[in-house]
Amino acid sequence: MPLENPTSNMKNDFSGNSRRAFLKQVGLGLGTFVLYSDLIAFPSDQRKIEEEDSIASFIHVAEDGHITAYSGKTEVGQNIRTSLAQVVAEELRVPFEMVDMVLADTKLTPYDRGTTGSRTTPQMSLTLRKAAATLREMLKEEASDSWQIGKTSLSLEGGAIAHPSNGKRLTYAELANGKRLFEPYRDNVELTPVNEWKIAGTSVPKARGRDYVTGKHKYVSDLSLPNMQYGKILRPPVYGAKLKSLDISQVKSMEGVQVVRNGDFVGVTAPDATTASQALALLDASWDSKEHVSRKNLFDHLVKHANLSEKELEFEALNGFEDRLEQEFHIDYISHVPLETRVGVAEWDDDELTVWTGTQKPFGVQEDLCNEFSISKAKVRVITPDTGSGYGGKHTAEAGVEAAKLAKGVEKPVKVQWTREEEFKWAYFRPAGVIQVKSALESNGNLGAWQFHNFNSGGSGMQTPYRVKEKQEKYHRSDTPLRQGSYRALASTANVFAIESQMTDLAYYLKEDSLAFRLRHLDDPRMKDVLIAAAEKFHWENKLPQGRGKGLGCGYVKGGYVATFAEVAFDKESQKVVVKRLVTAFECGAIIHPKHLKSQVVGCVLQGLGGALFEAVDFEDGKINNASLSTYRVPKFSDIPEVEVVLLNRKDLDPAGAGEAPILGVAPAIRNAILDASGKRINRLPMIPDGKV
Repeated sequence: MPLENPTSNMKNDFSGNSRRAFLKQVGLGLGTFVLYSDLIAFPSDQRKIEEEDSIASFIHVAEDGHITAYSGKTEVGQNIRTSLAQVVAEELRVPFEMVDMVLADTKLTPYDRGTTGSRTTPQMSLTLRKAAATLREMLKEEASDSWQIGKTSLSLEGGAIAHPSNGKRLTYAELANGKRLFEPYRDNVELTPVNEWKIAGTSVPKARGRDYVTGKHKYVSDLSLPNMQYGKILRPPVYGAKLKSLDISQVKSMEGVQVVRNGDFVGVTAPDATTASQALALLDASWDSKEHVSRKNLFDHLVKHANLSEKELEFEALNGFEDRLEQEFHIDYISHVPLETRVGVAEWDDDELTVWTGTQKPFGVQEDLCNEFSISKAKVRVITPDTGSGYGGKHTAEAGVEAAKLAKGVEKPVKVQWTREEEFKWAYFRPAGVIQVKSALESNGNLGAWQFHNFNSGGSGMQTPYRVKEKQEKYHRSDTPLRQGSYRALASTANVFAIESQMTDLAYYLKEDSLAFRLRHLDDPRMKDVLIAAAEKFHWENKLPQGRGKGLGCGYVKGGYVATFAEVAFDKESQKVVVKRLVTAFECGAIIHPKHLKSQVVGCVLQGLGGALFEAVDFEDGKINNASLSTYRVPKFSDIPEVEVVLLNRKDLDPAGAGEAPILGVAPAIRNAILDASGKRINRLPMIPDGKV
């Protein structure tokens, strides 16, 4: 049964029969389900499932034949619960409905570094395929030994193995042997070829999809424990401020309110969220602060404080060319703006801690909690229900740690849910940056030299995919005024924006079609394929009417190739720009779930639209000035152009991730279309925060 509201008297006993009873009693925590009565995977010696390369670490077979697969990955809207279950069902030759996925629970799932870097599909799905395929072959071996016939003559269907002649059947549950399931999966096991897929490669219904649309699915935001308190954290007025004094006299008389202080950490708890907020407002605190860099000085600051010498900026290969183009690009900080803000619920049971939190790194949160409270991993359990988006912004443990600190202080379960304002102010941002690009053309119009320097925003995606005789590409760390971290596609969005803007400007200088210019400088056939596919869908060769412009951008990151073409409308009198159409072609190897892949691409494109046009963090003197959805501009329905997606299915290649690469082409395609329509080069992100060039 599903566990809607786990209570404090449920013990985390995970050894042998007690563990089985626990699973039957409470399920697998908020948001996960157990649909079976017992587990077959436990051997008589009660060894724990901690051997991360064993079949039992990843797959269990129930007495009724139901399959449960385990992964430390987190479902944050990318539908990995569905695609991972698909590949397990495919290799075991069972219906998709017979497979459940248990995700992101540090007590139940194998260790995982996190749901980052588009690694779930190329790494986790491959691991599960190997574990499932090994189990399939072992079950066939059991059946062939039992019947004394050759393994190749056996057929598998619906969770059973059929005898080739007498009609007898042995179910997986009958064949499963606990001791054997603790054997390592076979790294060289034969996997089902992509062109023989029957479940993988199809758009099966989303796992638990009905629960999401009916509201049955419970997020951490929905979780309530018996006697749970609501916590609020005292934040400094500006970044880096230190608490100087604190007066709590006004909250002492508030019924049910408690104040927890540990150094600069101060929080309040109350029986309800409203009272907690009122108590927080009544705390009288004074702070010591320092000087801060403001947005108006940001880009000069990043270059000035970069860790490099003047000599590192020299590039002799540029000398001697007459045709040169030198440009600088400015990239603002932007916020992740997840649908679900950070939430943590913490409960102590003696010296054991359980935390429910929406995070992309449950095992990283576990480690942070262990360090914070100086306790072992065996005493800390982190459960991550399917979470309301992350985009690289939920790698850290803030809400979970804050809830655990308060829970320890008041000796009751505590829930800390960040407000939207806190999410804007105290989460980390996509890094700002300065990018300097210098390039030179040979007399025949080919790229002769290429210099690319990124200050602060990162080195991901900065390697040009184009053929050039001499190149220099360097990333320089700098002093960042704001807290920064991972964001969808990392620095690739900024770097590809600069690369693709430079390439279009070079083509304009040569009076050459920008698509043709790219194609003649490309050797990678996969990049060529997405460019050609997008161009055909877009009808690149067609002439646009007056006031319209077209542009393109392409890139590669983390196994995915993308090309985006844009059409914009430009009004000369008002200088206003409207994006009318976006066409994106994407290729990431073999496709596991076409419908969900298309959704990923569309999601990337729409998120990229905000960063391209108007998203930017405005800050001054250590304060964020636009910490609300009314002041921080994200795409609205009225901003959405016509979006078309072309998927290239490469069944000859292993599946790769799709959560990041499709965002790359949006900004440069729009920028280059604006250039085509207006004649103006915009070398900054965002490009048109007020809608005008």
